[in-house]
Amino acid sequence: MKVHSIEKKIYYHDTDAGKVVYYANYLKYLEEARCELCAFNGISLSESAKEGVLFAVVHFEIDYKSPARYGDIIKVFARVEKTGFSSVHFIEEIKAGERLLAKSKTVWACINESMKPIPIPEKIKKALNQ
Repeated sequence: MKVHSIEKKIYYHDTDAGKVVYYANYLKYLEEARCELCAFNGISLSESAKEGVLFAVVHFEIDYKSPARYGDIIKVFARVEKTGFSSVHFIEEIKAGERLLAKSKTVWACINESMKPIPIPEKIKKALNQ
């Protein structure tokens, strides 16, 4: 699958007392990139939820490489590494220019409203693997 990216400006409220982006904010940026990747490929996560098809993060790993600071413009890259029966594996990176800030892997599980794993609907799987 192709890499999808979003661009964000770092604001003062993104930073901590050390004047760098607070580490947990990277998780929000990565979630936004994954959701935008889905939207770009025609997947409405809110419509899927109305149909009882939900996605939950079940695994996440991140390596922080360099800090982002107030005023930086960052790009958050996301791509689908693979899809399984009920899982989606993502590879992500955050960069400021050519400087790598973080690398991560995220796994979503496709679940129903009772939080039980279900197969990824074929139309979603197809859209994710374009």
